[in-house]
Amino acid sequence: MMKLVSILKNNEITIGSVESITGGAFADAITNIPGASKVYKGSIISYAVEEKINLLGLDPIIIKENGVVSNKVSEEMAVRGKHILNTDICISVTGNAGPTAEPGVAPVGVVFMSIAFKEKVISKKYIFNGSRIEIKQQTVLAMREFLENTILEKF
Repeated sequence: MMKLVSILKNNEITIGSVESITGGAFADAITNIPGASKVYKGSIISYAVEEKINLLGLDPIIIKENGVVSNKVSEEMAVRGKHILNTDICISVTGNAGPTAEPGVAPVGVVFMSIAFKEKVISKKYIFNGSRIEIKQQTVLAMREFLENTILEKF
């Protein structure tokens, strides 16, 4: 995370996160870095579907049509988070860490993340393996890498 915070500081870019599957693990990891307060504005943890609707203002129809673990929901989370947190960039993540998947829900290990910046949104789908904790840890690492690569390419 130190490299990410350094890139953000050097480019004077503010960031926020909207987390579901990770339950705030990204926020914890980035705020462990000295100086993160200069770039990291905060996080919204919208673990439950109703909080995605209530806190972020996601349209329940989008969730119903696409599923809570979907690219579309991830994109909406990032866009809404960027606006609510008033940041240059917002990363969002939704997925299924298991141990089971309900019928009609994404399989265990499927994760969608999106980055909203300027007027754009870039998204990625990941498939991770392992225990619930390992999937969450892999997701946080992927968030860092996705951000570092996006910032270096786009800014």
